[in-house]
Amino acid sequence: MTGGPVARVLVDSPLPQLDQLFDYRVPDRLAEAARPGVRVRVPLRSGGRIADGWLVELAASSEYEGRLSDVDDVVSEVPLLTPDVWRLARAAADRAAGNASDILRLAIPSRYVRVERAWRAAEPDAGPLPSEAVAVGGFEPGAVEAGIAAGERLSLAADPRPVRLPNGEWVGAWAVTLAQAAARTLAGDRSSLVIVPDYRDQEQLEAALAAVVDPRRVLRTDARQSGGARFRAFLDATGDAARIIIGNRSTVYAPAARLGLIAMWDDGDALQHEPLSPGVHPRDAALIRQEQSGAALIFLGHTRSVEVERLVEIGWVRHVASHRHTRPRVILTEQQSSPEPGSARIPSTAWRQAQEAVREGPVLVQVARPGHTPMLVCDRCREPARCAACGGGLAVPRSGGVPRCTLCGASAASWTCPVCESTKLRAATVGATRTADELGRAFPRAKVVLSDGERPVLRVGPEPALVVATRGAEPIADGGYRAVLLLDGERMLLRESLRVAEDCLRWWSNAAALAAPGAPVFLVGVAGALAQTLAGWRQLEWAGTELAARRALRFPPAVRVASVTAPHAGVERAITASKAAAPGVDVLGPTPAEEDLERAIVRFDYGAGNAVAKALRAEMITVATERRRPVGGRPPRRPRVLRVRFDDPDVP
Repeated sequence: MTGGPVARVLVDSPLPQLDQLFDYRVPDRLAEAARPGVRVRVPLRSGGRIADGWLVELAASSEYEGRLSDVDDVVSEVPLLTPDVWRLARAAADRAAGNASDILRLAIPSRYVRVERAWRAAEPDAGPLPSEAVAVGGFEPGAVEAGIAAGERLSLAADPRPVRLPNGEWVGAWAVTLAQAAARTLAGDRSSLVIVPDYRDQEQLEAALAAVVDPRRVLRTDARQSGGARFRAFLDATGDAARIIIGNRSTVYAPAARLGLIAMWDDGDALQHEPLSPGVHPRDAALIRQEQSGAALIFLGHTRSVEVERLVEIGWVRHVASHRHTRPRVILTEQQSSPEPGSARIPSTAWRQAQEAVREGPVLVQVARPGHTPMLVCDRCREPARCAACGGGLAVPRSGGVPRCTLCGASAASWTCPVCESTKLRAATVGATRTADELGRAFPRAKVVLSDGERPVLRVGPEPALVVATRGAEPIADGGYRAVLLLDGERMLLRESLRVAEDCLRWWSNAAALAAPGAPVFLVGVAGALAQTLAGWRQLEWAGTELAARRALRFPPAVRVASVTAPHAGVERAITASKAAAPGVDVLGPTPAEEDLERAIVRFDYGAGNAVAKALRAEMITVATERRRPVGGRPPRRPRVLRVRFDDPDVP
């Protein structure tokens, strides 16, 4: 037992065996600066190294019987790690069998000394609170307001239309809904966190918020900011003033004074998946934080993700019915086998409508892929065309010309099909660039606007124009599009993924919601239940049907899954540990992965999640701490590998 003060420190390290609090003695010289939440530097006994860490809490004494090492230094006197963010990081990491320090690396931006000094010297002025509570329109009267006040979990279907703000700017109606909910929360002197997929959504949300709250109350945090600006916004969020904090997936971990609302727009968007370890989806982090804080939680979208549908079915999230929402006028059309010259694969009915609509304003054409001709196949047997040197796919460069390999860049001028020996190629998909070229020739008097990942366009005016955009890159149009054409639907559905139908329905729904009220929306070349769902705007019913199908097959989100990647022996040990941890655990695989590794999918019920996470975490620590000393002068053995990811989005 050692006398205090004692600092309990989380070392910033990816090693699983270091994911715990270590006790250090606080020397007298650091007694005033060492406060919970500050960054510190502490010694590690292995090799005499100095490591960064977070001072999580102070204690009067330690249970460690030996002599404690001293804290080496306090890096910053500003407490950046708040207690609620620490609780969230710890709980989210435990649920995913990961390190809390990995989550804190996402949650807390890099420190900028000048910004920190300027912030400490400045007098904060967050601006006034809204003078009156704002009503949330478009739903059962008072239902959303009552849910926010009571700290409920709500699922809302967004109003699928563009609306005009008082300053004349146009945004999606969904942005106005979230702005109204956040403003109502702010009127009660409570903070809000609003999570959206990307900067396009942030621009619309920020514009909608400017119409109902003082801009000084809004903090924006995203990767497009400079490091100093992001750190300054984070420092402002640690203050006592209630704020509205908007940003992408990491915003769910932002500090917030008196948190009253967490809202997510389009939680099923692929951009919401966290690629960095431990890969916790912001939806799951939001559910944990809501339960810890008692704040309200809102899921809003034109489509409902299957994960949220499960929560609605079990009663954990409450559905609030929409009130007099307009619906897009969706028309199903078949793909022409021989399109008109220059018609860019557009059926004649949609072609005529587009010709009429473009005289009045902008027309949106959604395509599946960027580029000119992203994929080539044999003209005779339709075998995918691949490079003879490396096996990569062949494609026509954006600038046109001879097809080349997408991997090694080799020319395919003398290509021959290995199946039928044909030397002719044809396009399997047509990209946004080629579609724009074809439409430009077909509509010589219309302005053609191209929007994709490399050339993003955020908004277009009300003047006539043909806007060709890849999925997710559609700009918003002033007054809405006079017609929307959804091309390449059949090609989109060919992607090998459990979520392909859900993703396609989301892409099409989000694009259809950009149309002006009453404007035609043409879905080309898609039939069946999914097309009928879009035409009838019955996304909620489809989510329930999809969940029932996955439940019958024991696919996520009906059950939870964890992917385990390791050599054969490591996979077998992980499987054995998982099955011993809880009843009802079953395994798919293992199957070969990269090099000498194998991959298995562990499936288990939600109630067994904690036990399975602990078991796999113990295996990860065992692998990480295994000693590899050279034997008989030979070099040390190759380090063992064990990678675990819970709720892996790459599981097909």
